[in-house]
Parts: sequence; structure tokens; C-alpha cells
Amino acid sequence: MVDVVALVAVGLAVLGVVGSVVPLVPGTLSSLVGIYLYWWRSGYAEPGPVLLAALTVVGLFALAADYFGGAMSARAGGASTVTTLLAAVVGIALFFVAGPLGIVLGVAGTVFAVEFYRHRDPERSLRAALYAAVGVLASTVVQLLVTVTMLVALVTVIVL
Repeated sequence: MVDVVALVAVGLAVLGVVGSVVPLVPGTLSSLVGIYLYWWRSGYAEPGPVLLAALTVVGLFALAADYFGGAMSARAGGASTVTTLLAAVVGIALFFVAGPLGIVLGVAGTVFAVEFYRHRDPERSLRAALYAAVGVLASTVVQLLVTVTMLVALVTVIVL
């Protein structure tokens, strides 16, 4: 007999993997909901408390990296808070025009343009833009690795 709740939990974890690379699809949150749904279904027995805590902590770390990775990287590269907020808005808007590439180019381009306008220093502006682009890409990689790990852990718990 097919356990519908287990299938839904795995489906949510798969959605989490997809959402880790497709913007505006909840990646890590979907994976965590799938894991907690299965935990609830198992009578709070599977996954065990240590694995559940580890997946939760890692999931929350990935969530923070997703939301703040680009901004923290831009700040580390010397960009102002206003610049990072503008870059986030432009990146999201360009997602609807050019997809995921629009986010990276929008964030990097905005950081470069605003920082160049502020300081008239192309090297400083380029450094901040590169930091921001690397931050956006790195946060995506972190989220992808975490959501795949969560999916594998969930499937392993269900199968075993």
C-alpha cells in the first residue's frame, strides 16, 4: 500500500531541490516541511531527534544563506546597504525578464552602477559587484547541496 503522506513529504523535498535553483520557489522551506510532515506521520519517531535537529539547523543555515548571501557578499565587497537593497529589487525584477541569469546580472550590474555613481572608482565598484555575484551564486550552491542532502536523508529514513 502506498503511503500518501510519505509521497507528499518526498514531493515537498523534491520541490525543495527545484526551489533551490529556481528563484521564488521555496526551496529549503519546502524540504523542511516535507521532513516535518513525515516526522509527524511517523508519530514523531522518524527521523530521530538528532537527525531532525541536524537537518533543521542545516536547513535554517541554508535559508539564511539564500536570503542574505548576496547582500552579505556585496557588503563584504564594500557596497552600501542602499546599494544592496536596490540590487535585490533589480535582481528580482530581472528574474521575470531573464530568469535566474537576470538575478545574477541584475544584482552585479546594479551594485557596480550604484557604487560607481557613489565613488567614481571602477575598481572598487567592480570588486563590490563581483562579491555580490559570487554571493548570489554561492548561496544557490549551498541551498542546492542542503536540499539534496535533505531529500536523500528523507528517502533513506522512509526506505529503511
